[in-house]
Amino acid sequence: MNNILKFFILLFCSLPLSAQELLTAEEAVRIALENNYSIEMARNELEIDQASVSLGNAGILPSLGLTAASNNSIQSTRQTRADGNLIEVDNARNNNLNYGVVLDWTLFDGFRMFARYDQLKELEKLGEAELKQTVLTHVSDVLITYYDLVQQQQQLQALDSTMVISEQRVELAQNRFTIGRSSKLEVLNAQVDLNTDRTTMLRQQELYTNTKIQLNEILAREPNVDFTVQEDMEVQEDLLLHELERLAMEQNPVLQAQLISRNIAQLELRQVKAGRYPTVEANSGYIFSQNESPVGFTTFGRTEGFNYGFTARMNIFDGFNQNRNEKIARLQVENSEVAIEQQSQTLQSQLNMAYQTYLTNISLIELESENEAIAKENLEITMEKYRIGTIPTIEFRTAQLNYINAIVRHSNAKFQAKLSEINLKEFAGNLTL
Repeated sequence: MNNILKFFILLFCSLPLSAQELLTAEEAVRIALENNYSIEMARNELEIDQASVSLGNAGILPSLGLTAASNNSIQSTRQTRADGNLIEVDNARNNNLNYGVVLDWTLFDGFRMFARYDQLKELEKLGEAELKQTVLTHVSDVLITYYDLVQQQQQLQALDSTMVISEQRVELAQNRFTIGRSSKLEVLNAQVDLNTDRTTMLRQQELYTNTKIQLNEILAREPNVDFTVQEDMEVQEDLLLHELERLAMEQNPVLQAQLISRNIAQLELRQVKAGRYPTVEANSGYIFSQNESPVGFTTFGRTEGFNYGFTARMNIFDGFNQNRNEKIARLQVENSEVAIEQQSQTLQSQLNMAYQTYLTNISLIELESENEAIAKENLEITMEKYRIGTIPTIEFRTAQLNYINAIVRHSNAKFQAKLSEINLKEFAGNLTL
């Protein structure tokens, strides 16, 4: 496991995972880091990039190999020599055997090999940035889905409470009807509202179950793995825009990938420019050669020994391809610079908009908290009045719905604020718990 993934696992997880009903946000993130398929593929891609960083892959080291060749023939030969002698041989066997060790080494290629080695190291850094981006994206998905479950669980609890109230209302209406203090219509209205609450509860339970299946998919677990989530979510309310902007410029993986891509483009230009310089190669080897032929001035020969030499070549004219390639490489460098400026501007815009949404959601938490408290107090007063029969059914139902809606809005406000917090930290490349 590479260092980046180890860092994230240690960053997000401090407790060992055990078989238990409660799934915390930290445990969900750790499971995703260990099991998620996209993270696993990105990790393998990084290992490929790391394995590619070598002097041999850059062309700096020599190549050494064994060579062997055997050529044989059976020929019928008729020769008339200069002295008039006639030589005629049928089915003559000719053997030629060569084997040895050969070495080839590029000594100078206009510094292309060194630029290539630096490029391989930059590609490794690019793989690290891409892995970090993949990790951040999936950690964000895990946290968003997890806190969505927390919100839905809170809404289920609220719906359960309002169903209890509706059941009490049906019972009270039935008692009133029995003693003749209310009509059958009041009982029927109470029963309809109770059934409506039950329908809402079933729909909410369906959504909650499906979201749990979705989280299990992100965690690369079986869809039927059951668990519960924590009861509440804490929102960090002290995030500062200037600090987020500083972190984003330093460690946002998308921006870092653009910076690395520019370095790669610059190194590619260096490799193209190397075509203007000569290339010097050394070759050497130790060769054994043996020849056998029954016809000729020499019927048997054998040589062995060390050989070496140098080869130099330089491009003089290649149809202006060198100039064209350099122009293309320069334009690619310019494009990478433009991409950095564009990404920086986009990142700052997204960060500022997300921060304004974050501030709004923080304010809404306090407002909806006050509304929930008011709605609760109003429902308690309304319930007492309904018990003694001083208010109509519709007024009681309105107070009941206002209370459940206030709970839902308060829970949703906290969830939206949590989403804003997660998005801001993802932009900053600093998504921690």
